[in-house]
Amino acid sequence: MLQRPPNGIIPETAGSYQFKDRHGRVIYVGKAKNLRARLANYFQNPTHMPIRTARMMQDAESLEWIQVDNEVEALMLEYSLIQRHQPRFNVRYRDDKSYPFLCVTMVDEWPRAMVIRGRKRKGNRYFGPFGHAYAIRETLDQLLRTFPIRTCSDNKFKHHFHLGRPCLLFHIEKCAGPCVDEVSPATYSEMVQKLLAFLGGDTDEVVAQLERDMSEASAALEFEQAARLRDRLNNVRKAIESQQMVGSRSEDFDVVGLVDDELEAACQVFYVRKGRVMGRRGFIVDKAGDLNRSDLISRVLDRLYSEENPLGSPKQVLVPHLPDNQELYEDWLRQQRGSKVMIAVPQRGAKRKLSDTVTRNAIDAFTRHRLKRAADHNTRAHALNDLQACLGMSEAPLRIECYDMSHFQGSDYVGSMVVMEDGLPRKSEYRRFKVRAVEGNDDYAAMEEVLTRRLSSLLSERDLPAEQKGKFAYPPQLLVVDGGKGQLRVAERVLAELRLDGEIFPAGLAKEFEQVYVPGQAEPVEIPRPSESLYLLQRIRDESHRFANDYHRQLRNKAMTRSVLDDIVGLGPVRKARVVKEMGGVRAVQSASLEDLQTLSWLPNTVAQAVFDKLHKAHIDQPGNH
Repeated sequence: MLQRPPNGIIPETAGSYQFKDRHGRVIYVGKAKNLRARLANYFQNPTHMPIRTARMMQDAESLEWIQVDNEVEALMLEYSLIQRHQPRFNVRYRDDKSYPFLCVTMVDEWPRAMVIRGRKRKGNRYFGPFGHAYAIRETLDQLLRTFPIRTCSDNKFKHHFHLGRPCLLFHIEKCAGPCVDEVSPATYSEMVQKLLAFLGGDTDEVVAQLERDMSEASAALEFEQAARLRDRLNNVRKAIESQQMVGSRSEDFDVVGLVDDELEAACQVFYVRKGRVMGRRGFIVDKAGDLNRSDLISRVLDRLYSEENPLGSPKQVLVPHLPDNQELYEDWLRQQRGSKVMIAVPQRGAKRKLSDTVTRNAIDAFTRHRLKRAADHNTRAHALNDLQACLGMSEAPLRIECYDMSHFQGSDYVGSMVVMEDGLPRKSEYRRFKVRAVEGNDDYAAMEEVLTRRLSSLLSERDLPAEQKGKFAYPPQLLVVDGGKGQLRVAERVLAELRLDGEIFPAGLAKEFEQVYVPGQAEPVEIPRPSESLYLLQRIRDESHRFANDYHRQLRNKAMTRSVLDDIVGLGPVRKARVVKEMGGVRAVQSASLEDLQTLSWLPNTVAQAVFDKLHKAHIDQPGNH
């Protein structure tokens, strides 16, 4: 149990504090205007604390804090520490889907418009998120006739640059043809800026300019040009109509809708720019603590504005409840925007009506999530508890690691480690091992090397400061090896040698009959089939097998590529990878005829001939082919 530090050593300044468990893993991060006053709340009778706070204090073994100059800096530091450590007692967020964005790649020499999901790249411009990808593509299709910037990939752009011929999009007037210098950099840049302005909500100027240009073309009797401008104008108006008008044209604001229960909350956000709904987003909040509505709004604001906002910070944020520290968040947003930002609860009129609409969206999303959550959470909890009982473990295995080996006739030995936490894959902590010290076909020796390397890393990292800990710093409760008694004995020996046998429980899962072996028992453990606990073990075993085989295949293909396609004049790394991909593998390249290679339009005939000659010679030189 963590003892309360003496008051004299805790500063009365703003800062962030971190509670850690017995492994040194950060389990909770908080912030405070006055660290001494805030931390005093944690050291009281547990019966007077919220249940989850009392559980956190029960698991905590140490406490650290970092001082900063003011409360805004404490807020930013808290968020960065939560992102780095992902503490299990902090609020966690899960996007209810990967929403698509419209991206304009401003980092490129010739910016490109494309629909993306997932991680964003600094320097590019993003618009959205949108509810459906087809909504963006329809809008983009309409806008390309007015702002014909490129949408092709970099490889296609380079391909047509070398050909000296534009693609079909140029001929149907949906691209200005920068790949073949059909447009000057200055004109292209102007088109990009107009598109960005339009997507940002400045639609009036674009419409007015098109109307002026159409009138001028008509007055000059250039009727074909006037007809083209008319079509562009119609497309722009269609794009404008697809964006819902909810405010005056000078208004920029975000509307937050929220609904919750004891465990989680669902949040929906509508982004309004220039009076139009320009995008929306939804995510689920794992409360991981006893939060009232004001605390919950604070956590939601942390998430929304600690990340890069694709549409920039708004002038106003409309919320269903004010955060307790309203002035702090307004000051923080003001620093981001560079001008005043107001957080308010809409009381009446159009904004209240829009707020109700956003809240209804949150209710619908939460209903769908709770149905799924009830099935998933109950199943996982039952599987882990059942596994604890069947294997005779002292606690439920919240972290499980599984190991598998893969090789080809004793060559290219590799091992895999996959991780499940709370019954779910933790792919960021998967690891691959290239076995170094094993000669020939010896699964036991390979398994011993992999386990020794992983567990030795655990011992070397576990006492490091939190900021220096790697992914190997935390032990599993259950270590599963793919195999029977032999593999289990290897795991037991490694754990005993490293003095971890009292901390980590090993088990072997044999492929035949799905038998589970544990230490001290000659016969396999009887796990009922079908049961969720056995299904959980099968899933992690199959995942480790897949992960090991994928790595082995990569190494084998890489070795084949090096040995067969190396040192061919004109076939560099990029062309080599592309010819293997398009032909369907190295063996397909080896069996391809010269005509097959020459059908690759991007591969020069001289290089195709060189590839064919090299592979044909290699085939003839093999024993038995004379």
